[in-house]
Amino acid sequence: MLTFQTLQGQEQVPWTQNFRLSWDNFKGDVPLAASAAATTASGISYDFSTFFKNDELKIDFRVFAFFYPSRSWYKPTVCNEVILSHEQLHFDITELYARKMRAELLQAKFTKNVKAEVREIYKRTLRQLNDFQNKYDSETDYSRNTIVQQKWNTTIAEELEK
Repeated sequence: MLTFQTLQGQEQVPWTQNFRLSWDNFKGDVPLAASAAATTASGISYDFSTFFKNDELKIDFRVFAFFYPSRSWYKPTVCNEVILSHEQLHFDITELYARKMRAELLQAKFTKNVKAEVREIYKRTLRQLNDFQNKYDSETDYSRNTIVQQKWNTTIAEELEK
């Protein structure tokens, strides 16, 4: 498994096509009042720099989807491979939104307020990601609706193939 360390020392696992989560990746403590069977903590991070080319402001950027093991947890007594697959899809959805952010950054025209403009794209992407993750959980009933879960699995896999 490929891992990176952040400045704060928090373990991060970058999304890659062939990496699949296992329960061993979920290292966080289960909250006492947790009603869910598991939680996948994933997110998007970015960095960028700017330069001028032919008197036009250009941006060089990197956008990553990460899984955070220490903030992800599961209840071993109730979790199974179906739930693990559901959690993997949360991570895969995060990657889809990292790709959406990359595409938006590629298309954007920036002004001298580039830092604020990139931050606004990031914040908008995170809002959309959060809404999509909530829709996923709602429609699949947190993996319990196996027919709908399979449709989501297929749809997200097709999106990742593009």
